[in-house]
Amino acid sequence: MSETIFAGLPELEAGHVWLVGAGPGDPGLLTLHAANALGQADVIVHDALVNEDCLKLARPGAVLEFAGKRGGKPSPKQRDISLRLVELARAGQRVLRLKGGDPFVFGRGGEEALTLVENRIPFRIVPGITAGIGGLAYAGIPVTHREVNHAVTFLTGHDSSGLVPDRINWQGIASGSPVIVMYMAMKHIGTIAANLIAGGRSPEEPVAFVCNAATPEQAVLETTLARAEADVTASGLQPPAIVVVGEVVRLRASLDWIGALGGRQLVADPFASRELRDPA
Repeated sequence: MSETIFAGLPELEAGHVWLVGAGPGDPGLLTLHAANALGQADVIVHDALVNEDCLKLARPGAVLEFAGKRGGKPSPKQRDISLRLVELARAGQRVLRLKGGDPFVFGRGGEEALTLVENRIPFRIVPGITAGIGGLAYAGIPVTHREVNHAVTFLTGHDSSGLVPDRINWQGIASGSPVIVMYMAMKHIGTIAANLIAGGRSPEEPVAFVCNAATPEQAVLETTLARAEADVTASGLQPPAIVVVGEVVRLRASLDWIGALGGRQLVADPFASRELRDPA
């Protein structure tokens, strides 16, 4: 069966680097290209957010190198990670750079690919399911729903300094994006919520935190902008987390398919017939 599935897929050649997205957690969300790469690579340089179950698909004898970057904890420098990929490729290794989610969505894949170009290392990009879409789907929250929104904004909750990005137009996002999906935002959610409320969002707007998305440890907290900081602190939940702001959070009452497998009774009308208006 596996020979049939992988027939015709590309070969990971010696001296090449593949930048591959592993998806948000569940190994079943790996693409065929990702699984094919795992079965060929000599060295797998992986992030902290790559599920260990995904790494079990590595070929026997493959070397696993951890290169995780976690906010507030000792981490390898990005430049060092990029140069390590160059070093391994020049040594004739078949190199898989495995990143959680999608390498080009807040994954620094572009920076690493530019280093490979600079050093004339051949490479391939393999997209993955980003947590801001796949992780929310596992929580029963769609990023778009035509009764709610015709636009969505993805943003990061901190910049390279670890602070809330000051180049984000919070006023513009607050007034123009009906749904906001945030990566790495839990630590600064108090400041972010205040910025959005100051920009015109209702303090009672629904917010959800999806922690350890698409894994057996997934946990979801539903709250509001006004209570987000206090509720997430009281919950004891920890990153990694995706945070979503908007009326789509209410759809979880109907679409929490994982909860339904555990006995949750889903409702047919999550909006209780209230009138919705896309503010964008």
